[in-house]
Amino acid sequence: MLLLQKHILLLSFRPRTATTLISFPHRCLFSNTRFPTTTTAAAAAVATSASPLTFAVEDYLVASCHLTPKQAVKASKVLSHLKSPSRPEAVRAFLSDLGLSHADVAAVVVYDPLFLCSEVDKTLAQRLAELRDLGLSPSQIARLVLVDPARFRRPTIISKLKYYVPLFGSFETLLQALKNNSYLLSSDLENVVKPNVALLRECGLGDCDIVKLCVPVPRLLTTNPERVKEMVERAEDVGVRRGSAMFRHTLLAVAFLSKEKIAAKVEFLRKTFGWSEDEVAIAVAKLPVVLRNSQDRLQRMAEFLMYEVGLEPEYIAHRPAMLTYSLEARLKPRYYVVKFLKDNGLLKRERSFYTAAQVSEKVFVEKFINPHKKAAPCLAEDYAATLKGKVPTRFRLQEPRTSSNSI
Repeated sequence: MLLLQKHILLLSFRPRTATTLISFPHRCLFSNTRFPTTTTAAAAAVATSASPLTFAVEDYLVASCHLTPKQAVKASKVLSHLKSPSRPEAVRAFLSDLGLSHADVAAVVVYDPLFLCSEVDKTLAQRLAELRDLGLSPSQIARLVLVDPARFRRPTIISKLKYYVPLFGSFETLLQALKNNSYLLSSDLENVVKPNVALLRECGLGDCDIVKLCVPVPRLLTTNPERVKEMVERAEDVGVRRGSAMFRHTLLAVAFLSKEKIAAKVEFLRKTFGWSEDEVAIAVAKLPVVLRNSQDRLQRMAEFLMYEVGLEPEYIAHRPAMLTYSLEARLKPRYYVVKFLKDNGLLKRERSFYTAAQVSEKVFVEKFINPHKKAAPCLAEDYAATLKGKVPTRFRLQEPRTSSNSI
Protein backbone atom coordinates (compact mmCIF):
# COMPACT_ATOMS: atom_id res chain seq x y z
CA MET A 1 0.00 0.00 0.00
CA LEU A 2 2.83 2.39 0.83
CA LEU A 3 4.56 1.60 -2.47
CA LEU A 4 1.34 2.35 -4.40
CA GLN A 5 0.98 5.79 -2.74
CA LYS A 6 4.60 6.70 -3.63
CA HIS A 7 4.02 5.71 -7.24
CA ILE A 8 0.91 7.90 -7.50
CA LEU A 9 2.80 10.84 -5.95
CA LEU A 10 5.66 10.58 -8.53
CA LEU A 11 3.19 10.53 -11.40
CA SER A 12 1.61 13.76 -10.16
CA PHE A 13 4.97 15.66 -10.48
CA ARG A 14 6.00 14.60 -14.01
CA PRO A 15 3.57 16.70 -16.10
CA ARG A 16 4.45 19.88 -14.20
CA THR A 17 8.12 19.38 -14.99
CA ALA A 18 7.32 18.84 -18.66
CA THR A 19 5.10 21.92 -18.74
CA THR A 20 7.84 24.08 -17.24
CA LEU A 21 10.40 22.96 -19.84
CA ILE A 22 8.30 23.62 -22.94
CA SER A 23 6.36 26.77 -22.03
CA PHE A 24 9.02 29.35 -23.17
CA PRO A 25 7.64 31.62 -25.90
CA HIS A 26 9.06 31.25 -29.43
CA ARG A 27 9.22 34.28 -31.79
CA CYS A 28 10.40 34.70 -35.35
CA LEU A 29 8.10 35.43 -38.28
CA PHE A 30 5.44 33.57 -36.38
CA SER A 31 3.22 34.39 -33.41
CA ASN A 32 3.86 33.15 -29.84
CA THR A 33 2.75 29.60 -29.04
CA ARG A 34 2.26 28.29 -25.49
CA PHE A 35 1.48 24.71 -24.65
CA PRO A 36 -1.44 23.80 -22.33
CA THR A 37 -0.66 23.69 -18.63
CA THR A 38 -3.14 21.06 -17.52
CA THR A 39 -1.77 17.64 -16.76
CA THR A 40 -3.69 15.83 -19.53
CA ALA A 41 -3.03 18.48 -22.20
CA ALA A 42 0.64 18.71 -21.32
CA ALA A 43 1.06 14.97 -21.74
CA ALA A 44 -0.73 15.11 -25.08
CA ALA A 45 1.52 17.96 -26.22
CA VAL A 46 4.65 15.99 -25.41
CA ALA A 47 3.29 12.99 -27.27
CA THR A 48 2.19 14.81 -30.43
CA SER A 49 4.91 17.54 -30.52
CA ALA A 50 4.11 21.28 -31.01
CA SER A 51 0.92 22.69 -32.56
CA PRO A 52 1.23 24.39 -36.01
CA LEU A 53 2.75 27.91 -35.79
CA THR A 54 0.77 30.90 -37.03
CA PHE A 55 2.19 33.04 -39.90
CA ALA A 56 2.81 36.64 -38.73
CA VAL A 57 1.95 38.70 -41.82
CA GLU A 58 3.07 42.09 -40.49
CA ASP A 59 6.51 40.81 -39.55
CA TYR A 60 6.91 39.18 -42.94
CA LEU A 61 5.93 42.36 -44.82
CA VAL A 62 8.55 44.36 -42.95
CA ALA A 63 11.35 41.79 -42.97
CA SER A 64 10.94 40.34 -46.46
CA CYS A 65 8.97 42.91 -48.49
CA HIS A 66 10.66 45.99 -47.00
CA LEU A 67 7.48 47.81 -46.04
CA THR A 68 7.50 50.31 -43.22
CA PRO A 69 5.68 49.18 -40.06
CA LYS A 70 2.83 51.58 -40.86
CA GLN A 71 2.52 50.25 -44.42
CA ALA A 72 2.67 46.69 -43.13
CA VAL A 73 -0.21 47.25 -40.71
CA LYS A 74 -2.41 48.59 -43.51
CA ALA A 75 -1.46 45.87 -46.01
CA SER A 76 -1.86 43.05 -43.49
CA LYS A 77 -5.56 43.82 -43.12
CA VAL A 78 -6.22 42.25 -46.53
CA LEU A 79 -3.68 39.48 -46.06
CA SER A 80 -4.86 38.13 -42.71
CA HIS A 81 -5.98 34.89 -44.35
CA LEU A 82 -2.40 33.89 -45.24
CA LYS A 83 -1.19 30.94 -43.16
CA SER A 84 2.35 30.55 -44.53
CA PRO A 85 4.95 32.51 -46.52
CA SER A 86 5.15 29.95 -49.34
CA ARG A 87 3.01 31.80 -51.89
CA PRO A 88 4.35 35.31 -51.09
CA GLU A 89 7.89 33.94 -51.39
CA ALA A 90 7.11 32.52 -54.83
CA VAL A 91 5.68 35.89 -55.89
CA ARG A 92 8.74 37.74 -54.61
CA ALA A 93 10.98 35.38 -56.60
CA PHE A 94 8.89 36.07 -59.71
CA LEU A 95 9.24 39.83 -59.29
CA SER A 96 12.96 39.52 -58.63
CA ASP A 97 13.38 37.53 -61.86
CA LEU A 98 11.68 40.40 -63.69
CA GLY A 99 14.38 42.71 -62.37
CA LEU A 100 12.38 44.55 -59.72
CA SER A 101 14.39 45.94 -56.82
CA HIS A 102 13.47 45.71 -53.13
CA ALA A 103 11.97 49.20 -53.39
CA ASP A 104 9.95 48.16 -56.46
CA VAL A 105 8.60 45.09 -54.70
CA ALA A 106 7.60 47.22 -51.72
CA ALA A 107 5.81 49.63 -54.09
CA VAL A 108 3.90 46.72 -55.68
CA VAL A 109 2.82 45.34 -52.30
CA VAL A 110 1.76 48.75 -51.00
CA TYR A 111 -0.29 49.42 -54.16
CA ASP A 112 -1.78 45.92 -54.34
CA PRO A 113 -1.19 43.72 -51.26
CA LEU A 114 -3.18 40.87 -52.83
CA PHE A 115 -0.47 40.56 -55.46
CA LEU A 116 1.36 38.42 -52.87
CA CYS A 117 -1.50 35.94 -53.03
CA SER A 118 -1.18 35.38 -56.78
CA GLU A 119 -0.53 31.91 -58.12
CA VAL A 120 2.76 32.16 -59.95
CA ASP A 121 2.28 29.17 -62.25
CA LYS A 122 -1.39 29.68 -63.12
CA THR A 123 -1.55 33.50 -63.18
CA LEU A 124 1.72 35.44 -63.21
CA ALA A 125 3.74 33.10 -65.44
CA GLN A 126 0.84 32.87 -67.88
CA ARG A 127 0.53 36.65 -68.00
CA LEU A 128 4.26 36.95 -68.56
CA ALA A 129 4.10 34.55 -71.52
CA GLU A 130 1.15 36.43 -73.06
CA LEU A 131 2.90 39.78 -72.76
CA ARG A 132 6.07 38.38 -74.30
CA ASP A 133 3.95 37.13 -77.20
CA LEU A 134 2.85 40.75 -77.70
CA GLY A 135 6.50 41.70 -78.12
CA LEU A 136 7.15 43.27 -74.72
CA SER A 137 10.60 42.89 -73.20
CA PRO A 138 11.11 41.84 -69.55
CA SER A 139 12.01 45.43 -68.59
CA GLN A 140 8.82 46.74 -70.23
CA ILE A 141 6.77 44.12 -68.44
CA ALA A 142 8.41 45.08 -65.16
CA ARG A 143 7.45 48.72 -65.68
CA LEU A 144 3.91 47.66 -66.52
CA VAL A 145 3.72 45.79 -63.20
CA LEU A 146 4.79 48.95 -61.37
CA VAL A 147 2.19 51.11 -63.13
CA ASP A 148 -0.76 48.95 -62.11
CA PRO A 149 -0.02 45.65 -60.30
CA ALA A 150 -3.71 44.88 -59.80
CA ARG A 151 -4.52 45.06 -63.53
CA PHE A 152 -1.42 43.04 -64.39
CA ARG A 153 -2.93 40.06 -62.60
CA ARG A 154 -6.07 40.13 -64.73
CA PRO A 155 -6.33 38.53 -68.19
CA THR A 156 -8.18 41.58 -69.59
CA ILE A 157 -4.88 43.47 -69.69
CA ILE A 158 -3.95 41.58 -72.85
CA SER A 159 -6.94 42.79 -74.88
CA LYS A 160 -6.37 46.34 -73.58
CA LEU A 161 -2.76 46.36 -74.72
CA LYS A 162 -3.66 44.89 -78.10
CA TYR A 163 -5.88 47.94 -78.63
CA TYR A 164 -3.79 50.67 -76.96
CA VAL A 165 -0.31 49.95 -78.31
CA PRO A 166 -1.29 50.45 -81.99
CA LEU A 167 -3.38 53.51 -81.05
CA PHE A 168 -0.54 55.18 -79.14
CA GLY A 169 2.06 54.08 -81.65
CA SER A 170 4.37 52.36 -79.18
CA PHE A 171 4.40 50.80 -75.75
CA GLU A 172 6.66 53.59 -74.46
CA THR A 173 4.15 56.28 -75.43
CA LEU A 174 1.33 54.26 -73.89
CA LEU A 175 3.35 53.92 -70.70
CA GLN A 176 3.56 57.72 -70.42
CA ALA A 177 -0.23 57.91 -70.59
CA LEU A 178 -0.61 55.06 -68.08
CA LYS A 179 1.57 56.89 -65.60
CA ASN A 180 -0.89 59.81 -65.79
CA ASN A 181 -3.96 57.61 -65.69
CA SER A 182 -3.72 53.88 -65.01
CA TYR A 183 -7.52 53.68 -65.42
CA LEU A 184 -6.81 53.12 -69.11
CA LEU A 185 -6.24 49.49 -68.13
CA SER A 186 -9.50 49.19 -66.22
CA SER A 187 -11.88 51.24 -68.38
CA ASP A 188 -14.49 49.58 -70.57
CA LEU A 189 -13.03 49.41 -74.08
CA GLU A 190 -16.25 48.80 -75.95
CA ASN A 191 -18.56 51.20 -74.12
CA VAL A 192 -16.19 54.01 -73.09
CA VAL A 193 -12.77 54.14 -74.75
CA LYS A 194 -13.67 53.18 -78.31
CA PRO A 195 -16.71 55.54 -78.51
CA ASN A 196 -14.48 58.41 -77.28
CA VAL A 197 -11.82 57.62 -79.87
CA ALA A 198 -14.49 57.48 -82.57
CA LEU A 199 -15.83 60.91 -81.52
CA LEU A 200 -12.36 62.46 -81.58
CA ARG A 201 -11.82 61.06 -85.05
CA GLU A 202 -15.14 62.61 -86.12
CA CYS A 203 -13.70 65.95 -84.96
CA GLY A 204 -10.95 65.61 -87.54
CA LEU A 205 -8.27 64.30 -85.20
CA GLY A 206 -5.97 61.57 -86.45
CA ASP A 207 -4.46 58.97 -84.17
CA CYS A 208 -1.32 61.10 -83.84
CA ASP A 209 -3.45 64.06 -82.68
CA ILE A 210 -5.39 61.84 -80.28
CA VAL A 211 -2.13 60.63 -78.74
CA LYS A 212 -0.85 64.21 -78.34
CA LEU A 213 -4.13 65.07 -76.69
CA CYS A 214 -4.45 62.03 -74.46
CA VAL A 215 -0.89 61.57 -73.19
CA PRO A 216 -1.16 64.75 -71.07
CA VAL A 217 -4.90 64.26 -70.47
CA PRO A 218 -5.64 60.51 -70.76
CA ARG A 219 -8.91 61.00 -68.87
CA LEU A 220 -10.41 62.07 -72.19
CA LEU A 221 -10.43 58.41 -73.18
CA THR A 222 -11.76 57.05 -69.90
CA THR A 223 -14.43 59.68 -69.19
CA ASN A 224 -18.10 58.99 -69.87
CA PRO A 225 -18.67 59.54 -73.64
CA GLU A 226 -21.54 61.94 -72.95
CA ARG A 227 -19.18 64.21 -71.01
CA VAL A 228 -16.62 64.10 -73.83
CA LYS A 229 -19.37 65.19 -76.25
CA GLU A 230 -20.03 68.17 -73.97
CA MET A 231 -16.31 69.05 -74.03
CA VAL A 232 -16.34 69.00 -77.82
CA GLU A 233 -19.36 71.33 -77.82
CA ARG A 234 -17.61 73.73 -75.42
CA ALA A 235 -14.58 73.80 -77.70
CA GLU A 236 -16.83 74.78 -80.59
CA ASP A 237 -18.59 77.38 -78.43
CA VAL A 238 -15.36 79.38 -77.96
CA GLY A 239 -15.16 79.81 -81.73
CA VAL A 240 -12.92 76.98 -82.93
CA ARG A 241 -14.47 74.65 -85.48
CA ARG A 242 -13.96 70.92 -85.75
CA GLY A 243 -11.26 69.89 -88.19
CA SER A 244 -9.23 73.08 -87.72
CA ALA A 245 -5.56 72.94 -86.78
CA MET A 246 -6.29 74.51 -83.38
CA PHE A 247 -9.20 72.27 -82.41
CA ARG A 248 -7.01 69.81 -80.52
CA HIS A 249 -5.44 72.64 -78.54
CA THR A 250 -8.86 74.10 -77.82
CA LEU A 251 -10.23 70.78 -76.62
CA LEU A 252 -7.19 70.38 -74.40
CA ALA A 253 -7.77 73.85 -72.93
CA VAL A 254 -11.47 73.46 -72.16
CA ALA A 255 -11.45 69.80 -71.10
CA PHE A 256 -12.93 69.47 -67.62
CA LEU A 257 -13.74 73.21 -67.43
CA SER A 258 -17.40 74.00 -66.89
CA LYS A 259 -19.32 76.42 -69.09
CA GLU A 260 -19.45 78.83 -66.15
CA LYS A 261 -15.68 78.82 -65.69
CA ILE A 262 -15.06 79.34 -69.39
CA ALA A 263 -17.52 82.24 -69.47
CA ALA A 264 -15.90 83.81 -66.41
CA LYS A 265 -12.41 83.54 -67.96
CA VAL A 266 -13.62 85.08 -71.24
CA GLU A 267 -15.17 87.99 -69.33
CA PHE A 268 -11.96 88.47 -67.34
CA LEU A 269 -9.91 88.62 -70.55
CA ARG A 270 -12.30 91.19 -72.02
CA LYS A 271 -12.09 93.50 -69.02
CA THR A 272 -8.39 93.04 -68.25
CA PHE A 273 -7.10 93.67 -71.77
CA GLY A 274 -9.89 95.97 -72.89
CA TRP A 275 -10.81 93.60 -75.71
CA SER A 276 -14.03 93.54 -77.64
CA GLU A 277 -15.91 90.25 -78.00
CA ASP A 278 -14.36 89.80 -81.45
CA GLU A 279 -10.87 90.41 -80.08
CA VAL A 280 -11.41 87.87 -77.31
CA ALA A 281 -12.54 85.36 -79.94
CA ILE A 282 -9.43 86.09 -82.04
CA ALA A 283 -7.07 85.66 -79.06
CA VAL A 284 -8.72 82.44 -77.88
CA ALA A 285 -8.81 80.98 -81.40
CA LYS A 286 -5.09 81.68 -81.80
CA LEU A 287 -4.15 80.61 -78.27
CA PRO A 288 -6.81 78.41 -76.59
CA VAL A 289 -4.50 77.69 -73.64
CA VAL A 290 -5.01 81.30 -72.52
CA LEU A 291 -8.23 80.04 -70.95
CA ARG A 292 -6.17 78.07 -68.43
CA ASN A 293 -3.90 80.93 -67.38
CA SER A 294 -4.46 82.19 -63.85
CA GLN A 295 -6.09 85.57 -63.37
CA ASP A 296 -3.08 86.84 -61.45
CA ARG A 297 -0.72 85.98 -64.29
CA LEU A 298 -2.98 87.55 -66.90
CA GLN A 299 -3.32 90.70 -64.79
CA ARG A 300 0.45 91.11 -64.50
CA MET A 301 0.86 90.44 -68.23
CA ALA A 302 -1.72 93.10 -69.11
CA GLU A 303 -0.12 95.71 -66.83
CA PHE A 304 3.34 95.14 -68.28
CA LEU A 305 2.44 94.86 -71.96
CA MET A 306 -0.04 97.75 -72.07
CA TYR A 307 1.25 100.21 -69.47
CA GLU A 308 5.03 99.65 -69.57
CA VAL A 309 5.65 98.45 -73.11
CA GLY A 310 2.76 100.51 -74.47
CA LEU A 311 1.12 97.89 -76.70
CA GLU A 312 -2.45 98.39 -77.87
CA PRO A 313 -5.12 95.85 -76.86
CA GLU A 314 -5.85 94.96 -80.49
CA TYR A 315 -2.15 94.36 -81.14
CA ILE A 316 -1.97 91.90 -78.22
CA ALA A 317 -5.19 90.13 -79.27
CA HIS A 318 -3.63 89.30 -82.65
CA ARG A 319 -0.36 88.16 -81.01
CA PRO A 320 -1.51 86.24 -77.90
CA ALA A 321 1.61 84.04 -78.01
CA MET A 322 3.24 86.75 -75.87
CA LEU A 323 0.98 85.66 -73.03
CA THR A 324 2.68 82.25 -72.94
CA TYR A 325 6.16 83.64 -72.28
CA SER A 326 7.65 84.11 -68.85
CA LEU A 327 7.31 87.67 -67.66
CA GLU A 328 10.43 87.64 -65.48
CA ALA A 329 12.67 85.33 -67.49
CA ARG A 330 11.84 86.53 -71.00
CA LEU A 331 9.57 89.49 -71.61
CA LYS A 332 11.01 92.01 -69.14
CA PRO A 333 14.74 91.30 -69.78
CA ARG A 334 14.29 91.48 -73.54
CA TYR A 335 12.19 94.62 -73.33
CA TYR A 336 14.90 96.41 -71.33
CA VAL A 337 17.50 95.45 -73.95
CA VAL A 338 15.35 96.59 -76.89
CA LYS A 339 14.45 99.85 -75.15
CA PHE A 340 18.11 100.56 -74.31
CA LEU A 341 19.22 99.92 -77.90
CA LYS A 342 16.50 102.16 -79.36
CA ASP A 343 17.12 104.96 -76.84
CA ASN A 344 20.81 105.01 -77.82
CA GLY A 345 20.25 104.81 -81.55
CA LEU A 346 21.65 101.29 -81.81
CA LEU A 347 18.46 99.71 -83.13
CA LYS A 348 16.07 100.76 -85.84
CA ARG A 349 12.89 102.21 -84.43
CA GLU A 350 10.67 99.98 -86.53
CA ARG A 351 12.19 96.83 -84.99
CA SER A 352 9.31 95.55 -82.86
CA PHE A 353 9.44 94.25 -79.32
CA TYR A 354 7.31 91.29 -80.43
CA THR A 355 10.06 90.22 -82.84
CA ALA A 356 12.56 90.21 -79.98
CA ALA A 357 10.15 88.39 -77.67
CA GLN A 358 9.28 85.49 -79.92
CA VAL A 359 12.72 84.35 -81.09
CA SER A 360 14.76 81.72 -79.23
CA GLU A 361 17.33 82.73 -76.63
CA LYS A 362 20.20 81.85 -78.96
CA VAL A 363 18.79 83.99 -81.78
CA PHE A 364 18.05 86.88 -79.40
CA VAL A 365 21.65 86.99 -78.23
CA GLU A 366 22.94 86.77 -81.79
CA LYS A 367 20.65 89.53 -83.08
CA PHE A 368 20.32 91.91 -80.13
CA ILE A 369 23.38 91.41 -77.91
CA ASN A 370 26.46 90.35 -79.88
CA PRO A 371 26.31 93.01 -82.64
CA HIS A 372 26.64 95.76 -80.00
CA LYS A 373 29.64 94.50 -78.01
CA LYS A 374 31.78 97.40 -79.12
CA ALA A 375 29.23 100.19 -78.65
CA ALA A 376 27.80 98.70 -75.45
CA PRO A 377 30.36 96.33 -73.90
CA CYS A 378 28.28 95.97 -70.72
CA LEU A 379 25.09 94.93 -72.50
CA ALA A 380 25.61 91.18 -72.13
CA GLU A 381 26.40 91.59 -68.43
CA ASP A 382 23.39 93.84 -67.81
CA TYR A 383 21.12 91.46 -69.73
CA ALA A 384 22.40 88.52 -67.67
CA ALA A 385 21.59 90.50 -64.51
CA THR A 386 17.99 91.01 -65.63
CA LEU A 387 17.59 87.26 -66.23
CA LYS A 388 18.46 86.76 -62.55
CA GLY A 389 15.88 89.32 -61.48
CA LYS A 390 18.50 91.99 -60.75
CA VAL A 391 17.18 94.63 -63.09
CA PRO A 392 19.69 97.53 -63.23
CA THR A 393 18.43 101.07 -62.92
CA ARG A 394 19.84 101.68 -66.39
CA PHE A 395 21.85 99.76 -68.95
CA ARG A 396 25.42 100.98 -69.54
CA LEU A 397 27.12 101.97 -72.79
CA GLN A 398 30.63 101.39 -71.40
CA GLU A 399 32.55 99.99 -68.45
CA PRO A 400 32.70 102.33 -65.44
CA ARG A 401 36.03 104.16 -65.35
CA THR A 402 38.43 103.42 -62.47
CA SER A 403 39.65 106.47 -60.65
CA SER A 404 43.43 106.96 -60.83
CA ASN A 405 43.46 107.61 -57.08
CA SER A 406 42.19 104.10 -56.38
CA ILE A 407 45.45 102.45 -57.41
